[in-house]
Amino acid sequence: MSIAENIRRIRTQHDMTQEEFGKVAAVSAMAVSQWENGRAVPRMGAVQRIADYFNISKGEVIDEGTDGVVLPSGAIPVVASSATVPLLTLGRVHAGALADEEEIAHRVEVPASVCAGHPRAFALEVEGDCMNRIIPEGSHVLVDPDRQPANGSIAVVETEDYRAVMRRWYKGTTKLMLSADSFEDYEDMIFGMDDGPVRVVGTVVWFQAASEME
Repeated sequence: MSIAENIRRIRTQHDMTQEEFGKVAAVSAMAVSQWENGRAVPRMGAVQRIADYFNISKGEVIDEGTDGVVLPSGAIPVVASSATVPLLTLGRVHAGALADEEEIAHRVEVPASVCAGHPRAFALEVEGDCMNRIIPEGSHVLVDPDRQPANGSIAVVETEDYRAVMRRWYKGTTKLMLSADSFEDYEDMIFGMDDGPVRVVGTVVWFQAASEME
């Protein structure tokens, strides 16, 4: 079953309105409607809250058809045959909360060859300056959820408090360091083995600077 079908099934089994279900997931009724219509996908924080409230596993919410990949709010899967990627703004992906699912989409052109090489990639708009030496604020980035970051690559991750960050990835045997690449002064984020989960959302495989957009 799809995530949309799973959410609709869980909600109707418990005889809840979309507004009541939204309160469980800490989102609006409109967001629940978008989930059930397949126009948006719940982020990990919402999935965890649903699973905890109904005492079920996250796997009962996550769609098997997406191979367990939960996209960030605002992310739209890319169709490999298309060169046009629908975009939603995520908010401050470098160190802020993910935006609500209700934000309005706009479009950006992505090379078809890039889409074909990353068939499940999704697009995000960058707000913030923690990576502005490489990726200026306002740029569009394509994130591949199937590519594990290598040391030095740019990754989008969710931390334990469900914040989304985009940083350079450096992982040793006992520590993970997420490092900014900015003209501003940002401290490295360092995580030990016992510091709680860091979920890899995906690796940035392409970007387009705002100055190059029409």
